[in-house]
Amino acid sequence: MSRTIQVTFDAHDPETLSRFWAAALGYVNPPPPGRELEDGQDVFEAWHDFLREVGVPESQWNSSSAAQDPDGVGPRLFFQQVPEDKAAKNRVHLDLRAAPGLQGDERMAALETECERLVGLGATRVERHE
Repeated sequence: MSRTIQVTFDAHDPETLSRFWAAALGYVNPPPPGRELEDGQDVFEAWHDFLREVGVPESQWNSSSAAQDPDGVGPRLFFQQVPEDKAAKNRVHLDLRAAPGLQGDERMAALETECERLVGLGATRVERHE
């Protein structure tokens, strides 16, 4: 029997990372338990309202956040706040496959387009490899 998994990341700012990866992967940030979002309502505003209502101090609102595949195929991503700074290289990272099956100039054009989109979401371009 196979199992589903959740990939968990330690972070200083779970909400920002959760927003970014949801947008990058076409994932969604789930609403609070028992809540449905109104059209155009920001999921994080809904979470803040929920946490306020249940008495969670505002200082703890960004302690965790998640992003999940709306089709239920990919793993759920969970970001948890930790106080310490990163001490070494990340041992886990996500590789976003933006041009599967493409080759040559078509592949590089697709990768450039995706890079521009991700930079627009807040990513940083480090270098290009061909």
